[in-house]
Amino acid sequence: MTSAALPLRAPAVALQQLYSDHHGWLFGWLRQRLGNAPDAADIAHDTYLRILTSGRAPKPDDSRRYLVQVAKGLVIDLWRRQDVERAYREAIAHLPEALVPSPETHWLIIDALMRIDAMLDGLPAQTREVFLLAQFHELTLKDIAERTGMALITVRRHIQKALVACMLACEG
Repeated sequence: MTSAALPLRAPAVALQQLYSDHHGWLFGWLRQRLGNAPDAADIAHDTYLRILTSGRAPKPDDSRRYLVQVAKGLVIDLWRRQDVERAYREAIAHLPEALVPSPETHWLIIDALMRIDAMLDGLPAQTREVFLLAQFHELTLKDIAERTGMALITVRRHIQKALVACMLACEG
């Protein structure tokens, strides 16, 4: 966030005032951008929840800009999740009925895919490229080094960094 946020001194009162002053506006703004009321309601709710859990509230004259900033991040998260869910559904669409995961397993898989997506997004570009070349293109470290022009030791370091990130993502 920016310097537009202040610590919440009386969290319930400050958040209640922020909510009563701007919830209708935020919901309308989100509904217009998302094109549906249920997602807009969820994102508006999550926006206030994110502010409450952060322990910071916007300055009164900066409330709407701050709410939009938080909400935009949540909208991006929603779109990412929808993209992952769509790709997963496409991947399992050709499976025989007996092999289609249960709804519970479906959500566990989506959650794991979201953690992997976030982990990959958090990697430096070169590390992500090296890791994806190794994992999805099944290139050897030597092949990756030749393809990217990196020294073999550098490729190893990128792989190690990515594997550590994978382990940390699995713990979360």
